[in-house]
Amino acid sequence: MDIGVVMQNDPPALALVEWAKKAEAAGFSHFWTFDSHVLWQEPYVVYSAILAATERIVVGPMVTNPGTRDWTVTASTFATLNEMYGNRTVCGIGRGDSALRVLGLTPQTLGQLRESVQVIKGLGNGAKVHVRGNEIQLAWAAASRLEVWVAAYGPKALALTGEVGDGYILQLADPDIAEWMITAVRAAARKAGRDPEAIKFCVAAPAYVGDDLTHARDQTRWFGGMVGNHVADIVARYGESGAVPQALTDYIKARQSYDYAEHGRAGNSHTTFVPDEIVDRFCILGPVANHVKRLEELKALGVDQFAVYLQHDGKEETLAAYGEQIIPAFG
Repeated sequence: MDIGVVMQNDPPALALVEWAKKAEAAGFSHFWTFDSHVLWQEPYVVYSAILAATERIVVGPMVTNPGTRDWTVTASTFATLNEMYGNRTVCGIGRGDSALRVLGLTPQTLGQLRESVQVIKGLGNGAKVHVRGNEIQLAWAAASRLEVWVAAYGPKALALTGEVGDGYILQLADPDIAEWMITAVRAAARKAGRDPEAIKFCVAAPAYVGDDLTHARDQTRWFGGMVGNHVADIVARYGESGAVPQALTDYIKARQSYDYAEHGRAGNSHTTFVPDEIVDRFCILGPVANHVKRLEELKALGVDQFAVYLQHDGKEETLAAYGEQIIPAFG
């Protein structure tokens, strides 16, 4: 199982480059960042600096969307980075949340997401694609290799992932929910005539190594609010029909509002509705043994990568513990 890192693009941008260097030295495989260009700095500029300063680590957004960037520009950006640094990128993509909502826009449709995945993946691998009735190709990108991993929670988005995605991103680390979601993606892939075992599965969630669980929960409670913000649209559409796991529909009943100025930040005042039980289920907290146990459960489900959200006051300690004890345990 690969272990990656997820961070926000907070200034100074060069500090993120230093974190990526530390992550590579500690054995992490991927360095992911948010892609919300109003709330944080521009990720693709930072990716270029990270790739120039490292040798092995793979970079990508968790996650971009089809609405804020032209799909051909996104593909060209990845293909250029691949040409410069040797195919060390991955494109995580979803319908869109903070990047669109802060502009007064709504998430893209599943149809737009499906088409964007196909266009970005095709162009990013040097193939010819049809865009707005025109056949185009990045003729200079024949050697580029780009995988597109789709982030999803709802049943239709999970089906789309199985049909066209190279990978699936689930932003929570609860094994029961992960099994439910992975099963849905694999079933959709099988129905579409694809090999379900060829799809890569990435679980992303905050991890906090330490003995003070109360403090760790307070530092990661924001994540339950972020997940709830994604799930709210799905629950509004499907209700309690069983289309999504009940654990996701139950806890957001007390959710009222959400302030994107605090998006993804410890101490988020709009996430007080998230109970300790959900924090413990969605995140991985506590001593090293807790982390190893949960990761073993996820690995047994077929998870290929766990991506650690380092957005709390224990970044150094958690990164060190993963590098020294947890990553070696997973080869």
